[in-house]
Amino acid sequence: MAGTEQADLAVIGGGFSGLWTALLAKERDPRRNVVLVEGRKIAWGGTGRNGGFCSASITHGLGNGLDRFPEEAGILERLGRQNLDEIEQAVARYGIDCDFARTGELAVATQDWQLDGLAETARAARQLGVNMKVLSGGQVRAEVNSPTYLGGLWDRDGCATVDPARLAWGLRRACLTAGVRIYEHTPVMAIDNQRRRGRLALTAGEGTVLADRVALAAGAFAPLLRRLRYYIVPVYDYVLMTRPLSAAQLASVGWRNRQGIGDSGNQFHYYRLTADNRILWGGYDAIYYYGSKIAARLDQRPATFAALASHFNATFPQLDGIEFTHSWGGVIDTCSRFCAFYGTALGGRLAYVAGYTGLGVGASRFGANVVLDLLAGERTERTELQLVHTKPLPFPPEPVRAAGIGLTRWSLARADRRDGHRNAWLRALDSIGLGFDS
Repeated sequence: MAGTEQADLAVIGGGFSGLWTALLAKERDPRRNVVLVEGRKIAWGGTGRNGGFCSASITHGLGNGLDRFPEEAGILERLGRQNLDEIEQAVARYGIDCDFARTGELAVATQDWQLDGLAETARAARQLGVNMKVLSGGQVRAEVNSPTYLGGLWDRDGCATVDPARLAWGLRRACLTAGVRIYEHTPVMAIDNQRRRGRLALTAGEGTVLADRVALAAGAFAPLLRRLRYYIVPVYDYVLMTRPLSAAQLASVGWRNRQGIGDSGNQFHYYRLTADNRILWGGYDAIYYYGSKIAARLDQRPATFAALASHFNATFPQLDGIEFTHSWGGVIDTCSRFCAFYGTALGGRLAYVAGYTGLGVGASRFGANVVLDLLAGERTERTELQLVHTKPLPFPPEPVRAAGIGLTRWSLARADRRDGHRNAWLRALDSIGLGFDS
């Protein structure tokens, strides 16, 4: 960007939250003048580097939603599944080629202590009218063949798998077709409240955007509101990708229904098949770097990749020796309640969403609608939710922040080795609503 742009709505951030906000704004009012600015490239951050699980949950899983918003659990499940339906419809309507497949998701138990948790989740889901199928060890291994599986829980309709970067690029094309003006390589450095003119001025790259309303959707990167620094920490997640499986290799695993899979440890793995039959394998390590550091050199972490490869081989010994062709890392905007939080600033002319904690592929569209409702000053079913008008607990400053996160990671690993037993530190976190997992 160079020079000055005028906008009814300026969107900061070219990830899923920003793209959906811009596109939905044009769907609500095609005449609205919308500008989107992104500091790097569309899908450069977590949007293009995630595992490709597009979940119906807007609370980072049913269990987390029940723990934090028990009175709204039914409403949140309904809104989340409606949101996933609408994503599927949008992908078809805009002709987005992103391998979107409503495969559902398998949660698998790899230790005995995890089985009770899966059964409890299934009971809670049934009470909310959601059908999740509990699988025995033999049944889950008939779906996907791993000697580590002791049982499972299959949510047949609550998750889709998707190529996330291609979804983002498709949303970019849809935005451009709708008339959104997109500026990449244009970092926003400051937001100036022009009180007399009733507008906000964004210092963006070598230019300026003058906007009536601003949607801030920058995730973990450079919070432009001081308050957000206390609620978000950037955590790195890492992924491996195999070469395409041969027909014989795929047959040895099964996986005919191509579900996304997550195991049930505190430090968990997530994995899925891609369209060309590679296995994307990620998770386990969630790494925080002192001082909330974000740097390109942190995108690769050999120690984590070695651990992930070892865990992969234990899960699928029949694929021993398969080559990993790609590895990458990316940063997640983590908050203490794991699911997104919302707010407004500058007299209601700016609204923000942040803190998805790694499950934002689907929830980001819901978040975009919340942001637009807040900017319009509308009371809707969404804006009346406790999810929307409450905040997570803030993180402490350094060095307490790093020490606390380090102790939590150590305690979670210890719990996984001790049949899920949570030590005094984890129980204390649970008691104040900070029940961390990886």
